Parts: sequence; C-alpha cells; structure tokens
Amino acid sequence: MSDEKQSILEHIEELRKTLFNILIGLILSVIVAAFFVKPILIFLSGPMGGLEKLHAIEVTESVGVYMRIALLAGFLLALPWTFSQLFIFIGKGLKDNERKNILIAVPFATLMFVGGVIFAFYIMLPASLDFLMSILGIQTMIRVKSYFSFVTNLLFWIGISFELPLIVYILARFGLIKAKVMLKGWRVAIVIIAILAAIITPTSDPVNMAIFMIPLFVLYLLSIGLAAIAEKQRAKPDAAESLEV
Repeated sequence: MSDEKQSILEHIEELRKTLFNILIGLILSVIVAAFFVKPILIFLSGPMGGLEKLHAIEVTESVGVYMRIALLAGFLLALPWTFSQLFIFIGKGLKDNERKNILIAVPFATLMFVGGVIFAFYIMLPASLDFLMSILGIQTMIRVKSYFSFVTNLLFWIGISFELPLIVYILARFGLIKAKVMLKGWRVAIVIIAILAAIITPTSDPVNMAIFMIPLFVLYLLSIGLAAIAEKQRAKPDAAESLEV
C-alpha cells in the first residue's frame, strides 16, 4: 500500500472517530436535556403568554414537541464538545501555532451560535409573532406543535447563520478565501442574504426579512475584517520561512 493511500485511510479513520465522539456527546447531551424539557417549554412559550395559551389536537403531538425540544437543547449543550472535536481533527494537520489559533475558535464558535439564538428569540420572534397574528385581525388558536416547530426552526437557523464570521476566518486562514474578493462581491452577498432571509424567516414581508438581513450583512462585513486578519496571520509564517531560506 502506497504512503499516499495509507495517509488517506488514516484521515478517514480519524474522521470516523471524530464523528463517533461527536455522536456520543450529542446523545449524552440529549439525555441530560430531556430532564429539563418542561422548564424550557415554559420559557420558550413566554412570548405567547405561557403553555396554557397553546393547544394540542393530536394524541402524539405533545410527545413530538418534547422530543424536538430535547434534541435542540441537547444540541446546544453539546456545542462546545462538538466544536472542540471538529477543531482538534482539523488541527492535526496544522503547525503548533496554527493549532492553538484554531482551538481558540471553540468558545468563539459556541458564543456566536448562542448569540444568534438569543437574537432570534428576543428580537426576531416577537416581531414575527406580532405580524403573523395580527395580519387578519382575528383571534388565533395556536397548536403546540406548530408553535414550537416554528420557534425551534427559527432559533436553529439563525444560530447557524451567526457562525459565518468564524467559518470565513478559518477558510481565510487556510488561504481558501480572500478579503478583497468578499469586499468586491458585496452585491452578490446581499442577494444571497435576501434569499436566505426569504427561506428562513417565517414570512416574506419586508419587515421580517429586514430584521434578518441587516444583522447578517453586518456579520458579512465582520467576516471581511476577520478574513483580512487571517490573511495577515497566514503571511507572517510564510515571511519567516522565506527569510530562513
């Protein structure tokens, strides 16, 4: 077996171990989160005035909501472990100083996701609910399944979108993306952000889309700055190596 083929197999095996560790951490986190579903449900139903304002029609509806909340809470609880395993896997092919920089991203990635969830819950969710429930001016009887599906989807995808600066930084650190290219492509970025806003936000009205688009475009601008920083950090070792030669 050639050294190149053996190296590829070793990387695949390391990836398998990493994914397995992430899965185990996620399962344990979901089990722990399952014991706290009720207070989480009470908290998430706050914008509606509490659980008593929601209604269940199907027999299995409450069970489905319970599992959905347990999965989301478990995912959030497992984030530090998940990010650490991913960055450790990525860092195995890097130099010591590069590995340290990548590992610093673990708490930053977690905070960015949590920040996105907080933004979605306290800013996007109330605005969306006000619009959806007042558009026809009639009383709305909200099902528990519909409400929590709506809330969890919103929180999850907004949290994911807040990872953009970190993803761009890592890509720029490996030389896969340039700050100048991102700056020149800001018009394209706006179009992509608008499409994402139309997909993720519960309604396609301008108010809700703007609530999502503005912070995401700010994140895009922040990503450009982080890409520029990553390029400078990447250039320093290259310059040092050229001097040694």
